[in-house]
Amino acid sequence: MLRKIAALASISLLAGCASGPPRTPVKMIERALASAGTTGLAQPGQIVAAESGFARAAREQGQWSAFAERAAPGAVLHLESGPVDAAQWLRGRANPAEAMRWAPRDVWMSCDGTLAVSQGRFRDAAGLVGSYATAWKRQDDGGYDWSYHVQAPDSPQPPPRPEQARGQDEIVVLAMELIKGHVADCKGRPGAPGPQTNPAPVASATSPDGTLHWLAQQREDGARRVIVLSNTAGEWDEVLDIGFNPG
Repeated sequence: MLRKIAALASISLLAGCASGPPRTPVKMIERALASAGTTGLAQPGQIVAAESGFARAAREQGQWSAFAERAAPGAVLHLESGPVDAAQWLRGRANPAEAMRWAPRDVWMSCDGTLAVSQGRFRDAAGLVGSYATAWKRQDDGGYDWSYHVQAPDSPQPPPRPEQARGQDEIVVLAMELIKGHVADCKGRPGAPGPQTNPAPVASATSPDGTLHWLAQQREDGARRVIVLSNTAGEWDEVLDIGFNPG
């Protein structure tokens, strides 16, 4: 039986930047996340650092250029119409004049550190805010590239915060102030990953050590759903179930 579990750790990161999103040093991120149940190669701070570098590259090089550069082989973008091959979809696509800005709020990682899922908030160039989920795969060089990405704006949009300082990127700042790192239990191994779901998954992955599993669903109306399951003492725990409504 799936059991909802509380966060394994809560980590406060120093953030604050009056003229844009924070550029938290990688070493600070790793120190702050050091107590997040890390085991061996499973270091959630590496995912946060990869996200930070990814978002910075999007601002400096162009949004879709950054997505293409940091995509793992076979990476998938999950659009309202369904999942598409990222390399093909991104090839030759013009960058928007202003890249969206984003930051993670939670990171779930397999015990062996080969697979991770991050979930957070974004703001696009039009000012719309929303949520996203990204799956990450460790590469041969030890770094991480994204292998799956889905996002959607909130509907309805939240009312603007009148106290927000002019020029401050609230979505990114607030997200970076509190990031939760979660590492799957290394003890015990669940059986076949995940429950039977309806509709059937259109994309999914399981870590080689069998401790983390994610799946994505698609509805005919364009709504999407991401579920993440993590091993806890030999049982699958549902640690994320998030929907992405069509815009």
